[in-house]
Amino acid sequence: MRAITARELKQRLGVNDPPFVLDVREPWEYALCKLPGSHHIPMREIPQRLAELPAEGEIVVLCHHGVRSLQVATFLERQGFSQLYNLTGGVDAWARDVDPGMAVY
Repeated sequence: MRAITARELKQRLGVNDPPFVLDVREPWEYALCKLPGSHHIPMREIPQRLAELPAEGEIVVLCHHGVRSLQVATFLERQGFSQLYNLTGGVDAWARDVDPGMAVY
């Protein structure tokens, strides 16, 4: 697993084959703000919903500040996923560094 910054992720989202962006925050958090095109699976549901994740390709995991997403990425690594990234600073870093108009909490 590797770390990725919000600015690096923004660049990666602009390519022909962007990574799968997995948001593991709670539903109320996701309702407040989200990255365009992200896929929402709350952290507690990940074990039951592994089949919804791409078996191949890059997955960027994010949460509010990067702690829960790091735990999920570590779990996914143990499940055999290999192209994993943790968004450093989470959605909060995205709001600060990429989209200042995004709601913060």
